[in-house]
Amino acid sequence: MAESFLIGIAHSILGRLGSAALQQTFSLLGVKNDLLRLKKTLLTIRDVLLDAEEQQPKNREENNWLEDLKEVLCDADDFLDEIEIYGLRRKLNSRTTKQKVRGFFSPSNPVAFRFRMANKIKEIKGKLDDIAADKDKFHLPPALNVNGRDLQINSRNLTYSFVLPSNVIGRNHEKEEMVNVLMNTSNEEYLSVCSVIGMGGMGKTTLAKLVYNDERTVKHFQLRIWVCVSQNFDVKKLTGDITSHASGKPCDSLNNFDQVLSYLQDSLSDKRFLLVLDDVWNEDRPKWIELRSFLTGKAYGSKILVTTRSEYVASVMESSYVHKLKGLPGKDCLALLMRWAFRNGQEKQYPNLIKIGEDIVKKCKGVPLAVRTLGSLLYMKTDECEWLSVRDNEIWQWEQSTDDILPALRLSYNKLPYYLKQLFAYCSIFPKGHDIASVMLIQLWMAQGLLCSSGENEELEDVGIRYVKELCLKSFLEEVEAFDSFITCKMHDLVYDLAVSVSKNECLILDKQRGKTHQKSRHVTLNNHALLQNEVSNSILEPKRIRTIFLHPVVTRSQGVFSLGDCISRLKYLRVLDLSYSHLDTLPLSIGDMKHLRYINLSGNDNIKSLPSTICRLQSLQTLRLVLCTQLQKLPRHIGDLIRLRHLYVTTRETSFPEKGLGSLISLQTLSIQGCEDLGLLCEGIGKLTNLRTFVIGDCPRLTHLPTRSLELLVALENLMIINCEELALSDWQDFQGFLSLRSLVIGGLPRVMALPQLVREDTDTLQSIRISTCPSIGALPTWLGNVGSLRKIEIKGCPKLSSLPEGLRHVTGLKLLKIDKCPDLSKRCEKELGEDWPKISHVQEIYLNGIKI
Repeated sequence: MAESFLIGIAHSILGRLGSAALQQTFSLLGVKNDLLRLKKTLLTIRDVLLDAEEQQPKNREENNWLEDLKEVLCDADDFLDEIEIYGLRRKLNSRTTKQKVRGFFSPSNPVAFRFRMANKIKEIKGKLDDIAADKDKFHLPPALNVNGRDLQINSRNLTYSFVLPSNVIGRNHEKEEMVNVLMNTSNEEYLSVCSVIGMGGMGKTTLAKLVYNDERTVKHFQLRIWVCVSQNFDVKKLTGDITSHASGKPCDSLNNFDQVLSYLQDSLSDKRFLLVLDDVWNEDRPKWIELRSFLTGKAYGSKILVTTRSEYVASVMESSYVHKLKGLPGKDCLALLMRWAFRNGQEKQYPNLIKIGEDIVKKCKGVPLAVRTLGSLLYMKTDECEWLSVRDNEIWQWEQSTDDILPALRLSYNKLPYYLKQLFAYCSIFPKGHDIASVMLIQLWMAQGLLCSSGENEELEDVGIRYVKELCLKSFLEEVEAFDSFITCKMHDLVYDLAVSVSKNECLILDKQRGKTHQKSRHVTLNNHALLQNEVSNSILEPKRIRTIFLHPVVTRSQGVFSLGDCISRLKYLRVLDLSYSHLDTLPLSIGDMKHLRYINLSGNDNIKSLPSTICRLQSLQTLRLVLCTQLQKLPRHIGDLIRLRHLYVTTRETSFPEKGLGSLISLQTLSIQGCEDLGLLCEGIGKLTNLRTFVIGDCPRLTHLPTRSLELLVALENLMIINCEELALSDWQDFQGFLSLRSLVIGGLPRVMALPQLVREDTDTLQSIRISTCPSIGALPTWLGNVGSLRKIEIKGCPKLSSLPEGLRHVTGLKLLKIDKCPDLSKRCEKELGEDWPKISHVQEIYLNGIKI
């Protein structure tokens, strides 16, 4: 895990060294040649890290070497921050003629600054050269890196098809479902693919074995073949294995691959076969297409049953049926635990242990392999203390064999590319069971420099959402709710424990039981109200290079700003500061000295009345969250100086926002204005935010007007949400021409709105999802909806006057989801086969009326 973080830092540094803005600053400071030499050393270091990451450190000396390297790389990252901030402040000074501002931001002695930077480069390069010289001590064999060398990775043991049904508990329903799917030949396909997906240890292989050996399957298929694929999807080797099983003859003696294919064709000819491909990881579609082309025959109804941990793999293999394997019910988990912990029936002699066992299986969250692992650990142990110890400790603290749950999940982790490893491990900064908003998670990743774009036109936010979806597809995150690109996810408890395990001491959650950080910790969450003042300060002040601090909801009202100024002044390299719901009254002036800060969250601090003007000195700041700061009187006067700010979420008592303030935030991508009870109108300056992609207006009861002329200038706007603004009628939007790039629209809680204006331009086709809720005065949907061929989702709720759908909707053939709720007349018109509007929507894949799928 440490190696993954280091590789990420190394890539981030290399990317920043190549940026045009920094190159210009390097030239200005006269250090460009020194930095080129540093870049050359970093390239060597990066390749060594990729080797070390795959091989895993084998001794303390190698671990110490990696820790030393981490310190130097973090120094280099911090140093580049200083150079970048210097360039940003020069840029800010150049756009103002006020000498006061220039003096406020400029280094007091530019010559001394250049001299100090040049010496710092030499110091960092010298340390890196020394570390690079020691790399040969560890004899690291080649591993996969970005240049495509061969991957050396531990693989799971090969599986086999035999299973004793009496040893399997709780999968009868899934078995019946899968057998029925495999025996269904109504689609008249020669060959179709069915997939079972789920996280490691869930029992995918066991289910496949039950199906494979079921007597109905045996009778239905004339030929059955079981092949364990695992990591290496070698088409020729797999073809040979399939041929050997199908023909009953070893293929090792065959002279060439053509002979193998000939044997395979003969074996499959005129036979309906079942091929099980167990534990598939292949994401290379051409390889799958090549293998499938060899599996030809003349008998219809042949099936391939795939087990995989990745939904993406199932998609690559063109699965016509996908079964997502869920956890076992608690009753079955307890029976399984007793099966592994006792000999036949002996558990009846120990009722107290059964009660403790009920608590143990709750920790396993339905994962059979976890239950089996703990049952094996407790086999023939009847001392209550030993059972209580298992119940009260994390599973990772127990010694495990190669077939147990930790190795099973770690194998999935090892398979991840380095950039996903570091992103996954950083998730351990959240408490267990915590719902994680993808938007916030991506902003935190960005703040730590963990995201890199692959091209000039790709935003980091897009990279982040792609990685969130990839982690969901690979079962490292579970999607709880999704609307367009806004995803709420969480981690299965065992996967979370894996994240904690692989992050080691990099990320720590401190509570009353763990009151001190490890000296190597960089990301710290304080998560217990019981922490006393001295415990908090002692805990977070030990490391000098902490990058993340989550203080919520630790600080009590009585503690307030007890030593916050002192804490902040010492945490000079902080990137993320989350003080949400901490009952703070104010921020110390020293916040302006935290020049590396990229993310600040003050949400829910309803006692804060003002922000110090020094916060506007944070030129690296990317995200500022001020939601539910209900007593905040106004934004700082010079908030426009935050020229790197990309995401602003704000609640204030202002009646209007200053033109020069918001209008100067030209990097802004998200503007969320929520709970501003006195806000009456928005400034025209909002039209200057030409990079704005998400605009949210919510819970502003006095807002009567939106500046349509300015809104038309938001050419990059993709997501618009307007909710709970009682006085907003949108009646002045008649001349509005529509947005150019709108993808999702949410309108809700607008009782005065009688009709939706033209919100997308006639010459664009970008809108994919629309949600309208609690708009009791809307009598009809706009006809322009029927012209939006890109529409995929429509949700309508709480609009009782709506009586019909636009006629043109029948031509929106790509519409996949329609939900209508609490719209009595409209629901009746949309009833299947009977409703008057049914012909307009009969092509939609999923339709829900009042929560019922039709």
